[in-house]
Amino acid sequence: MTKRIPIIGGNWKMNTNLESGMLLAGAIADQADTCECCEVVVYPPFLYIQAVDSVIDQTSLHLGAQNIWHEPSGAFTGEVSGAMLREVGATSVIIGHSERRHILGESAELISQKMEYSIKDGFQTVLCVGETLEEREAGKTVEVVLGQVKSGLQHVHASKMEMVVIAYEPVWAIGTGKTASPDDAQNVHKEIRECVRGLYDETIANTLRIQYGGSVKPDNAAELFACPDIDGALVGGASLSADSFNAIVTAACES
Repeated sequence: MTKRIPIIGGNWKMNTNLESGMLLAGAIADQADTCECCEVVVYPPFLYIQAVDSVIDQTSLHLGAQNIWHEPSGAFTGEVSGAMLREVGATSVIIGHSERRHILGESAELISQKMEYSIKDGFQTVLCVGETLEEREAGKTVEVVLGQVKSGLQHVHASKMEMVVIAYEPVWAIGTGKTASPDDAQNVHKEIRECVRGLYDETIANTLRIQYGGSVKPDNAAELFACPDIDGALVGGASLSADSFNAIVTAACES
């Protein structure tokens, strides 16, 4: 079996302020420096990326952005280009998070355009996929998730797949305290890997890292990471506490 380095991402969403964000990043960086077998990334709000970079620049903690626009410049009020992100230290980008799909109305086509642009611009790119509660109860989990995978990757050439991470985040579990059982999460991760195998090849499928997201906490992380197709986590609420997030990182290192 291919050994994949776990990746733990902390999506701060629209939280923290300048001071608390810098302190949080520093505390996470201290832990990340002691865990060489795990890749750790934080995704602060846009306004604090440069400040966070100043704290973690000489550490092993990676820095990411929660969104990107698919044009290099122009009349796109409120959007941020790859060049802007790179200039302030970001190396990773989240695309297609359920809150952008369902609250902000991002279409599958827009998400695929962002994926294409982000990868061409040299960013590690995290494609978020996941079903709503209604879709889950209707038995459409696999159909919906694999549809999002195929759409998100439609413009991504095989030679660029090493830059892609997929995050499976069931919408019904994000910020609700509910978590998919390890068996349920593993089954969906396995389906995603099989889908990628069909779209590309065996090597790409075996090396692709697939994170789980959706109320990941220190007390459930180890059980999730023990699953063969779960390669880490994209963490929301628990990433706002250094103690909680670092405990999840430790669980990944020990998995």
